[in-house]
This record gives sequence, C-alpha cells and structure tokens, in this order.
Amino acid sequence: MTWSVLIALAVGTVAGLGVSVIYALARRYARGSRELGTDAERATFETLNLASRAATHLRGGLLAGDPARAARYLRVLLNCEVLVIVDERGAIAVDGGSDRVRASAERLAQAARQSGRVELSRAVVQLEHGERDGVAAPIMIRGRSIGAIVAFSRTVRPGLVRATDEVADWVAAQLELADLDASRAALAEAEVRALRAQISPHFIYNALNAIASFITTDPPKARDLVLEFADFTRYSFRRDGDFTTIAEELGSVDSYLKLERARFGDRISVTLQIAPEVLGTVIPFLSVQPLVENAVRHGLESKEGGGHITITAEDSGSYAQITVEDDGVGIDPEVLRDVLAGRPSTGHIGLRNVDSRLRQVYGNAHGLVVETNLDAGTLVTMRVPKSQPDHLAGQDQGR
Repeated sequence: MTWSVLIALAVGTVAGLGVSVIYALARRYARGSRELGTDAERATFETLNLASRAATHLRGGLLAGDPARAARYLRVLLNCEVLVIVDERGAIAVDGGSDRVRASAERLAQAARQSGRVELSRAVVQLEHGERDGVAAPIMIRGRSIGAIVAFSRTVRPGLVRATDEVADWVAAQLELADLDASRAALAEAEVRALRAQISPHFIYNALNAIASFITTDPPKARDLVLEFADFTRYSFRRDGDFTTIAEELGSVDSYLKLERARFGDRISVTLQIAPEVLGTVIPFLSVQPLVENAVRHGLESKEGGGHITITAEDSGSYAQITVEDDGVGIDPEVLRDVLAGRPSTGHIGLRNVDSRLRQVYGNAHGLVVETNLDAGTLVTMRVPKSQPDHLAGQDQGR
C-alpha cells in the first residue's frame, strides 16, 4: 500500500470521526509512537494528528477561521510540495510556494469547481526547481462547490489524486460543522433577544407604573426603585457575553423582585438560600431571572392573596444546583409538556427558552426539571457544571 493511498484511506476514516475522537487519538499518538507497533499504525495516527490540527483552524469557516494554518497541516498530510486553498474569492491560502502559484491554482480550481470532480493538469506551474503537475478537488457543500483544494507535486500519482479528493471532502465536512456551530450561536442569540423582547413590554410598563405610584407618596422609595430599574435594565439589555455568573444573575433577580414587590406589596414574599461557594459558577446569561419571572407571572399573580417564592443555589458535587419554587396555581402537566416541546403556547416563554438553551450548551441531560400540577405550585431545577473551561462570563459594560 503506497503512502498516498494510506493517507487517502486514513483521511476517509477521519471524515467520519467526531472532533473529540480525533483529538483523543492524536493525544495518544503524541504520548509516543512506542505504543504503535507497525508502520501502518504509526502512519494512521500521524494522519489523525495532522487532521485534528487542521480541523482546529477550519472550524471557524474559511472567513473567520485560519485557512493559512490549516493549509500547512494539509500539505504535510498530502505529502505534496505546494498546497493551495481556493474559495469563491480566489486563492486564500498558499503553503510551500510563493504567490506566483496563485494564478495556476485558481485556474485549476475553477475547472474542478465547474466540473464538480477532480481535475489534473501536467506541468501547470513553474517552481524554482522546475515544472510541477497539479491536481484540484472541489469542496462540495450541499451540492454546491464553494472552493477547491489544489496540490502541486513533481509527479501526480493516482494515490495523490485520490488523497486530494478525500481531503477536499473532509474539509467540506469541517466547514459544514462550522456552519452548524454558527447557526447554533445565532439561535442562542435569537433566544436571548426573545427573552429581552418578552421583558420589555410586560415588565417595564408595570415597573414604571409602580415607580410612578410612589413619586408623590414616598419620593425616597421611588428614587431607590428607579436605581433598581436602571440596574435591572442595564444587565438585561447588555450586549456582551452569552454567559454570566450566578452572583451576577442573582443580583439582577434581586432588582427584579424589588420592583415586583413594589407593585404587589405583601402579596409576594421571597426566601433566598444561597451557598457562597457557587456564586462564581458560570451559567448562561438570563437563565435564572426568567424562572423567577415565570413564578411571579404564572404562579402567583393570578393566585388570590399572592404567595411565596424560594430561590436556592447549592453545591451538588461537580454541579451547582439552582431551584426556583413557588406555591402558586401550578401548571397543567399537559400544558407543560407542550411548552417544553416547543409547541405553540400563550405563556411560559421564558421556561421553554431557558430549557432549550441549557440543552444546547450542556446536552439534553441538563434540561430543566419541572415538578408541578394544578393548585400544587411549581418547582423548577437547573444543574450546571461548576467547571466550564470553554465558557467565560461576560462583563457588564455598564458597571
């Protein structure tokens, strides 16, 4: 089996592996090749290592990623003299050669993109040590060619042709994953905007009415409520960061509850049980406040005589557990199932939104746990990992 064919087979295998699996295999290789007995095993794991390094620079896409660094690893992977990545704008990355190969690479890439298959050209480019053959394979995403991988070598053998085609397919898979990541990020941002839109018409109107009611009867209290309102809106409408800390989120919850209690008076009482050791835990932005708002709007607002809300945040091993419990009117279990399934509903938008974002960030096992029934109150529980190296709490611009 030739080296180029081995690369083609290994890259074909890599295209079907998850990035985490690739990294695990690459780390094993990095610990030393002593564990890998045969030449074929060593070649396979070296290929996986190179592919994992290239993937790091492709997962941002060809615009936001780093195609120049990816090209460096792909050239070694293909064992060619020059590798060029071409997209719809032209040659965006050249590794192993000077800029004079760009025009030749773009012509060969154009032919591959138009035909939708691998294109081969003899003596297509003049390098320092003579003419080189070239092979281009289109990068196909959803049936459309968005670019090409172009490799130049002294002689383009069948193994290199096949390997270039496999690498182009693998690059396409990485770019599709980048699109998926971007779509998820856009969805998460849209869901946060939806929560802000929900806050804006309902809460702001009621809060301003509550403040206005104290302007003549109790000016100092009205002034304090204005400050609470400013803190709440500054936090809720900040633009930076998809994550915050439990401490920051509870600060916003405190401002929210002060404004609601100004409106409801003694009809709402609140108990907080907060373990100091979890205050620094990173959580998704606007994930606790909507649960508290849900308890007020859907649990207590329509209950005669109001009720009580208990908010807890406690250490639970490797997790921080947050609960919001009310003794209000509860939720019909059928309605709750529809809400969490995303079916059309006239209420509980915040509940569904928080559940969806928790599942996106941490996986389906970390969605909300809701215990409720009609006239039985509602207990909502969320659990988030205390260690989250990939997530950083945003800093509030206004503070």
